[in-house]
Amino acid sequence: MKNKADKITYIFIFVSTVFAIASIVLFKKNNDSENLLTYLIITDLIFILSTGLILKYFIVKNNKGNFYRIEKQNIVNAEIQEAKERYDIVAKATSDTVWDWKIVDNEFSWNKGIQGVYGYNKEDIENTSKWWFDRIHPEDSIRMSVKLYSFLEQKTQKWQDEYRFKCKDGSYKYVLDRGFLVIDDHGVPTRMIGAMQDITKKKEEEERLKLLETVITNTKDAVVITDSDISEFEIPKIVFTNQAFTRMSGFDYEDVLGKSLKAFIGVESNDAEFQKFTASIKAKQECEVETISHKKNNEEYWVRFSMVPVFNSEKEHTHWISIQRDVTEQRKQEKEKEQLINELTQNNKDLRQFSYITSHNLRAPLSNLIGLLKLTNDIDIPNEELKLIIDGFSKSTYLLNETISDLGRVVIIRDNPSIEKQNISVEESFNNVIEQINILVDNNNPKIVVNNDQNLSIYSNKSYFESILLNLLTNSIKYKSTERELTITISIFDRTHFTELVFEDNGIGIDLKKYSEKLFGLYQRFHNYPDSKGLGLYLVKSQIESMGGEITVESEVNKGTKFTIKFKKEN
Repeated sequence: MKNKADKITYIFIFVSTVFAIASIVLFKKNNDSENLLTYLIITDLIFILSTGLILKYFIVKNNKGNFYRIEKQNIVNAEIQEAKERYDIVAKATSDTVWDWKIVDNEFSWNKGIQGVYGYNKEDIENTSKWWFDRIHPEDSIRMSVKLYSFLEQKTQKWQDEYRFKCKDGSYKYVLDRGFLVIDDHGVPTRMIGAMQDITKKKEEEERLKLLETVITNTKDAVVITDSDISEFEIPKIVFTNQAFTRMSGFDYEDVLGKSLKAFIGVESNDAEFQKFTASIKAKQECEVETISHKKNNEEYWVRFSMVPVFNSEKEHTHWISIQRDVTEQRKQEKEKEQLINELTQNNKDLRQFSYITSHNLRAPLSNLIGLLKLTNDIDIPNEELKLIIDGFSKSTYLLNETISDLGRVVIIRDNPSIEKQNISVEESFNNVIEQINILVDNNNPKIVVNNDQNLSIYSNKSYFESILLNLLTNSIKYKSTERELTITISIFDRTHFTELVFEDNGIGIDLKKYSEKLFGLYQRFHNYPDSKGLGLYLVKSQIESMGGEITVESEVNKGTKFTIKFKKEN
C-alpha cells in the first residue's frame, strides 16, 4: 500500500510541474497585463481540473486493485476457516488432540481435544513443553524423550511415537503421536506441530489378541480354524492349525492348509457321527463328535472334537473353530473301567449268592446244634472238663448263629433297591426301642433327653430308623464313662432339604485320629468290650445310605461322641 501511495504522489508532482512550466512559457509569450488575471484564472482552472482528473484516475485504479486484493484475501480467509473447521471435525472424529510447539520460545498450545479426550480444564493446561513431558508415563518418558530429541537433532520432518499419556483423573491412555517439524531458511527447527490420537482401545484389543494367540499357540488341545465355504467340500477347508494339532496328528501346517478337514478327522469310521457332523455344518450349529482318526503314519487314535461357528458383527457366518483332543488313553481307561465294573458286579452277585447259600445251608445244622446243646442243659455232667468243653462249644455255636444272622441283615440292606419309607413319629419309635432294651436301661439308668420342640417327623423306613436308634443307644450305654453319669441327648432339626437328627453322649469317646478310616467298617472294634462285634455302626451307615441319607461323627476321647444324621424329606 505504501508503494502505491508513493507512486501516485510522484506522478502528481510530475504532472503539476509540467503544467507549471507550461504556464510560465505561455505567460512569457503573452505578457499583456490586461489579460493577465484572466489568463492566470484559466491556467489555474485547467491545472486544477487536469491534476484532479489525473489524481482521480490513479485513485480509482488503486481502489480497484485494493478491492480485488481484499476480495481475494477474504476468499483465502474463508478457505482457511473452512479448513480449520474441517480439521477440528476430523480431529474429533479420530480422537486427535492437536498441539503446536514453538521450539525457540518453548511455547506450547493445544486444541480442545486435550480437554475432551483427557479431561483437563482450560486452567489446568500450561503453555510449556514441560507440562507435556510431565504427563508422559515414567516408563515411557526417557525412551520417548531420547527419540524426540534425536529427531530434532537429525532435523527429520516427520516424527511418530507411541506412549502413555496421563489424564486428569490419574489414569493413562495409550496415544499415537505424529509430529511435523518446521525448519527456517537457516536450517534451524523453529516449530513442531503434532496430533495425539487415543489408541487405548486399539492397544487393549492388541493385547487381548496377543493373549488369545498365546493361548491358542500353547494350549495342549489342537485348535483348527476353517473357512465357512462348503460349496466345494461338504466339510470346509482349513486356514489355521496350532502346534498341538501337529503333535497330535503328525501333520504339519503345510500338509493341511487349504484342504478339507474331513481328510484329517476320520469321521467316516462312524457313519452316525459323520451324519450328525455334516448336518450341524449345514445348519451352522455347534456340534461335538468322537471318532477314530488316523495320524500321518496311519496309526489309529480316538479324537474328540467340537465345531463352533464364528459370526462377524453383521451376523454373517465366516469361520469354524474346532477344538480337538486325543482321547485314546481315556477310551482305553473307560473300557478297562467298564470291564472292571462288570467283573465287580459279577463278583458282587456271586458274593450275595454265596451269602444266601451259606446262610441257608448253615442255618439248619446250626439250629440242630443249638437244639442239642439246649438238651445238655437238663443233663447233669459230673465231668468238669467235659462241661467246660460243652459250654465253650455252646458259646461258639451261638456266636456263629449271630454272625450268620448279621450277615443276612447286611445282604438284605445292600440288596434291597427300593425301601418303603413313611413319616415316622420320633417319640413313638424311641419308646419302642426303649422297651426292647428296658433291662439294659434300668441297669445303667442313663439320663436321656429328646429335643423335638416342633414335633417333627422323620421320613424313613420304620424298621431301619428303630434299628439305627437301637444301635446308637446300646453303643452309648456300652461305652459309657465310669467317671460321670451317662447323658444322652437326641435333637431333631428342620432343614431346607432334610430333617437332621443329632445324637450326643458324654461317654468314653473314640480316637478319630486313629480310627476315622475304619469307623464304619465291617467288624471294626475300637474298645475292649467283651460283647462287641463291630457291626453296629456298619449297619447304621448302611441303613442310612440305603435311604439316601448321610451320617457324620465328631468324637473326643473321654469327652463323648456326636452323630449327625440327615434324613431326606418326602418329595
